[in-house]
Amino acid sequence: MLLKLFVQNYVFIRELDINLGDGLTVITGETGAGKSILLGALSLILGARADTSALLDKSVKCIVEGTFRIKGYDLQNFFSGYDLEYDDITIIRREINPTGKSRAFINDTPVTLDILKELGTRLIDIHSQHQNLMLNENVFQLNVIDSFAGTIELRNKYRKLYENYRKLEKEFNTLKEQSDKNMADLEYYSFQLNQLLEAKIKPGEQEELEKEQEILEHAGEIKSSLSTVLSLLSAEDSSVMSYLSEIRHIMKRLGALLPSAEQLSKRIDQVYIELDDIVSDTGKILTNVEDDPEKLQMVTGRLDLLNSLIHKHRVNNSDDLIVKTEELNKLVSSIITSDERLTVMEKDLAEKFEEVKFIAEELSEKRKKVIPDIENRITSMLRQLGMPNARFRVEIKPAGNFNTTGCDRADFLFSANRDVFPENLTKVASGGELSRVMLSLKSLLSSAGNLPTIIFDEIDSGVSGEVADRVGKILSDMGNYMQVINITHLPQVAARGKDHFHVYKDIKENTTVTRIKILTGEERILEVAKLLSGSEVTPIAVENARELLSAALKK
Repeated sequence: MLLKLFVQNYVFIRELDINLGDGLTVITGETGAGKSILLGALSLILGARADTSALLDKSVKCIVEGTFRIKGYDLQNFFSGYDLEYDDITIIRREINPTGKSRAFINDTPVTLDILKELGTRLIDIHSQHQNLMLNENVFQLNVIDSFAGTIELRNKYRKLYENYRKLEKEFNTLKEQSDKNMADLEYYSFQLNQLLEAKIKPGEQEELEKEQEILEHAGEIKSSLSTVLSLLSAEDSSVMSYLSEIRHIMKRLGALLPSAEQLSKRIDQVYIELDDIVSDTGKILTNVEDDPEKLQMVTGRLDLLNSLIHKHRVNNSDDLIVKTEELNKLVSSIITSDERLTVMEKDLAEKFEEVKFIAEELSEKRKKVIPDIENRITSMLRQLGMPNARFRVEIKPAGNFNTTGCDRADFLFSANRDVFPENLTKVASGGELSRVMLSLKSLLSSAGNLPTIIFDEIDSGVSGEVADRVGKILSDMGNYMQVINITHLPQVAARGKDHFHVYKDIKENTTVTRIKILTGEERILEVAKLLSGSEVTPIAVENARELLSAALKK
């Protein structure tokens, strides 16, 4: 429940600090005094968006802070899920600075507005006139039924199963779509793979073949050049080796006669040995060089095949073709095995669907069981609220498919007249009738204890007299289960409040600010008297107010 509300620099509120209790709290005040401004400030700590237009003083930041007692509402998982510090007494704060930047905190930890809003929906239900439109929303109607039936946990279990099923279904459809596309291309991919496998490409093959091709293409020229070199080096007459041999003999004789020539003789010997090796190696090379047109044709054909594949697969060389072969091999294998994966997923999907269906049907049965009780309670309450011929019906039909709330569609039907068959509530009910239906539904939900606090913004508008007293009684009874805060203009309702706050305008030095104070004793009697008689309070109105408050305390 909301224990304390602090507001600073918001619209017409300079500073406000109020403590709130349990049970029914009523707030009264003249039209335009700023009662709805309080709700606007409260909505900020529940995640509503705001800008600098909310600031009373544009040079100072706005602060709204709420202190809540949250023990017993199973919120520990929410706090741990967002890595927030849990405390039975939790403080939510919202700040808006003069530049329009907004910050939100839960127990002094910064949070996003989405997190703030999620927590807010679990703490406070603010009912305003526009919320009556929710009576035509299927989710709201199912929430009412599930809250009364005690099936909220079952529905949460169903929703998790349904979301998992939908996630798996999406994965299955994506895989199947890709598989169908790949299967259509399997023949093409298999042909490409087989062509590459048949080529039996080896690492570095293209480079080796290009070198071999170049040798074969110039084999005649190479052999002729090598023969010429051999002839110049080693021919019997007038060759390098014959001349060097003669030089060698001369230097040996000189080396014996001239010591300084001995070193030259040794060097000439080394040159002779080296040239002799060159002659030998050149001969071997000449022997190995083939002038083979058939082999050239074969090498050229192999290179043409490799270049054709390189061009076809848009790669740079034969080594890239090996990589491409591996890729195609994996792709073809995945296509072939995808059917097996689809079969496994399809079986898993069918099992999850049966789980979803089973829980949805269980949820539907539990909903249907409580419908007669809901109809009777709401109809009885509407008759207490001045509609003796009212009839309220709940109609559950198959939704046609599964969704996050199950397989049901709920409609609230209503008739205010005995001879008129109940029809869609929002189409046949007036504004006042809608308010009374909503009050009855909220009263029903209060006993379920799924919310700490509910706030009504003039839920009692459009009623008076005995009906107004019954509205006050319903609100007071709701206060036995939860904290109820009601903004009202009705003395019968105001008298029922455990606490009574009065909102008023304070005008000083041409500045208007909204203030609020708790009324006690004679102050409260006087305020109720104003509600009874208007601005001019008569002694009779005061006496009636005193009796009204006294009677409310006894009921």
